[in-house]
Amino acid sequence: MYACISENFRVFRGLTAFYAFPTRRISMKRFVAALLVLVSPAVFAHTGHPVEGLLSGWVHPFMGLDHLLAMLSVGLWAAFIARDLRQCGYLPLAFIAFMAAGGALGASGFSLPVADSAIALSVLLLGAFVCAMARVSLPLAMALVALFAAFHGFAHGAEMQNGVDFTGYAAGFSAATAVLHGAGIVLGRLLVRIPALYRATGMVIGATGFVLLSQSV
Repeated sequence: MYACISENFRVFRGLTAFYAFPTRRISMKRFVAALLVLVSPAVFAHTGHPVEGLLSGWVHPFMGLDHLLAMLSVGLWAAFIARDLRQCGYLPLAFIAFMAAGGALGASGFSLPVADSAIALSVLLLGAFVCAMARVSLPLAMALVALFAAFHGFAHGAEMQNGVDFTGYAAGFSAATAVLHGAGIVLGRLLVRIPALYRATGMVIGATGFVLLSQSV
């Protein structure tokens, strides 16, 4: 479990290091190859770990590639469509609010068979929005990510074990989601300076979403 998280962060540090030090050079091929490392099967599953309170809630979003990429994508897209840094927070706030609501529904025992497919579709669409550099109104973007978030939250809640305090668990996965959104915003504000790399990032995310969706149907 923790090896998966460590690998994800190792790759992310490798990607962001280039932008932190402008003197470094990286080719498009190497950049895309680094992103593809995230598609390792070792980080696809988001089950099989104990779900207990705050810590497990915190860990959960990092354990599934679908959750990880969707949350980074929200930050990437927010960085592009927001007019200023303050507006960058609107999409993450909408996502976290509706994710918490979806988590409560999932924890209640409600059945939603299409959740996995909807989550995979959200990764595909968010990747497509980033790749296309789609500029839509902020309210529409917030509505879209809120819809996606409800399914992600449902998956978090549905995997919570009986007897676990939902408040602590929800606080954990909400905090982790906020961190991933923040990382996506930081990366996005850097990538938009080089549109080809921004689009390539979205392309890889969207392609991964397509693979996930094909596996879920």
